[in-house]
Amino acid sequence: MKRQLFCAIIALVGLCMATPATAQITIDKVETKEETISFRDTMKRSDTSTEYFSLARYKAERAAIRKERNTLELTTGVMATLTQYNDPWVDVSGGDNSIATTANVFFQHVFTKDRFSIETKFEGKFGYNRMKVETRGVDENGQEVIDREGIWFKNQDEFYLYIAPSWKMAKNWAYGGSVKFRSQLAKGYVSRTEQEHKDLKSSFMTPGYLDLSVGVKFHSPFEKWPFKVELSPIALSATYATNDWIRCEQYDTEGNRIKKAYAYGIEDPDKSAKYEGGSSIQIDYDRTFGPTKYLRYRTTLYSFWGWITNAALDNRINNYGDYRDALREWEANNGNIKDKPHAQIHPTVRWENTVEIKATKLLTTTINFQLYYNRAQSTHIQTKTFLSVGVAYTFKNK
Repeated sequence: MKRQLFCAIIALVGLCMATPATAQITIDKVETKEETISFRDTMKRSDTSTEYFSLARYKAERAAIRKERNTLELTTGVMATLTQYNDPWVDVSGGDNSIATTANVFFQHVFTKDRFSIETKFEGKFGYNRMKVETRGVDENGQEVIDREGIWFKNQDEFYLYIAPSWKMAKNWAYGGSVKFRSQLAKGYVSRTEQEHKDLKSSFMTPGYLDLSVGVKFHSPFEKWPFKVELSPIALSATYATNDWIRCEQYDTEGNRIKKAYAYGIEDPDKSAKYEGGSSIQIDYDRTFGPTKYLRYRTTLYSFWGWITNAALDNRINNYGDYRDALREWEANNGNIKDKPHAQIHPTVRWENTVEIKATKLLTTTINFQLYYNRAQSTHIQTKTFLSVGVAYTFKNK
């Protein structure tokens, strides 16, 4: 029985496997309603970015920018010598007490931003010395008295200001101009023993020089030849003599006015300045030598020619000898100032050289040589040489 039941189950399973099975499923359509769901974020957030304002960082960045745009140099120095003898030494061996002191300052600043730059220079020298000289006087009895007296006398007095803006147009070329002003501070006299009002030779703004120029500038690309050339087709040169006594109001021993009126080339006695138009050229060279930069050489060569004024000058005489003859004849006839003969304007030349030798950081030897030629003031070349040893300190930001 059990065997028959087992066979029946096997047969039923085989029948099911041999017959295909089918089924039908029906899906009903369900419609849903759209609803707007809003979420509220209650989580608190904090800014975790690393970007923040730092005052110290801002100041450091601004300082770096200023240093990059500005080049600053300041040099100050004092040179002095003193010689002192007591009376016994002078009685036996002779000698002369003397004091000499000189102070100088040199300032140079260059500001650069993109293509624009402006250079400012200022240099001043001032010095006095004291030596004993023989002075002659008259005592209460009318007798001549000769005495030795220590007298102060200036040996150095000059300052100048130079401002030159420019706009770079190429790698080594730029458009630009310059303003140069030069004068002195104290009064200058004929000699140590002639220091009265009638002996005045110079003072502040007598003379004073102002030069204006516009043109192009060239900067040398070579490190060993750092020269600059400024070519100015249009330039103005002005000379001032504001002290009337030095310029023309001088009198002889009888009180008669001396007809000078030629001091520093200003020929019109009613004017204290003269202006000339023309062209100018300036060449600058500044270089240090040695691994420790112990030697420095600076030179400036400037020349101006007033060809524009020459073209419009009345009563102009080209030959200087003929001009002197015509001037003597004009003075003898007390001619009108409008009919006064004029000499042709010659180019002026100013060449300045400075050599600095640093033995130590503070001990410096300075050699200064100047050459000046101005035909309106003198037919000869004027030169000046100055040697000084003293203490000088230089500050540079680069």
